[in-house]
Amino acid sequence: MATIQFDHVSLRYPIYGSHGMSLRSHFMRVATGGNIEKDSRTTVITALKDVSFTLKDGDAVGLIGHNGAGKSTMLRTMAGIYPPSSGRIVRQGKTATVFEIGAGLNPELSGYDNIINLGMMMGLSLSEAKALTPDIEEFTELGDFLQLPIRTYSSGMTMRLMFAVATATTPEILLLDEMFSTGDAGFQEKSQKRIHKIIDESKIFVFATHDMGLIKSYCNRIFRLEHGQVHEISKSDI
Repeated sequence: MATIQFDHVSLRYPIYGSHGMSLRSHFMRVATGGNIEKDSRTTVITALKDVSFTLKDGDAVGLIGHNGAGKSTMLRTMAGIYPPSSGRIVRQGKTATVFEIGAGLNPELSGYDNIINLGMMMGLSLSEAKALTPDIEEFTELGDFLQLPIRTYSSGMTMRLMFAVATATTPEILLLDEMFSTGDAGFQEKSQKRIHKIIDESKIFVFATHDMGLIKSYCNRIFRLEHGQVHEISKSDI
């Protein structure tokens, strides 16, 4: 059984040397969606404030909100990349992530080498990662480019590789950050078919997007992030 539980989770981080931001802080607050507190030396941004929810098998969750509302921060906190400042997070289940383009990749290594590295970062053994390489190779349609260093790839090629690795096995928890916005129409169609398969297998799926059509198609739960707080809403509210 896969589970993600947030119990009164807050995430705060300081920005040093930011005194004298009076007017600029107002615009930062609008842009970041976080609460900003200042003393004489430090600005502290509260990215998540007292957030509580529970996700379980079968939950397909869409994260919505304006740019800077905290969607990416929420995903990284779910993944365990950002530890909470307070509160408790319980996560059970094998997790795969697709975040910013290039995350976890070594640009000097070939696509094939990065397949192995990413697979092992996901918890696969070396033999398991090697066994999945033909499927990943076929899905990406990158051909001979997989023999070249990642630094020679376009952003679309990089995303193809990352997505193919993350979804080569069906994880219990899959976290995606604006995945559908990258790639040509053919790749998006292939990726959506694979995502359908993952959702149908009743594991936890969470993704951030501005596309309300995707939210309505994929999600049975919707979280709206605003000023560090999370509100669960219904499809009729979007």
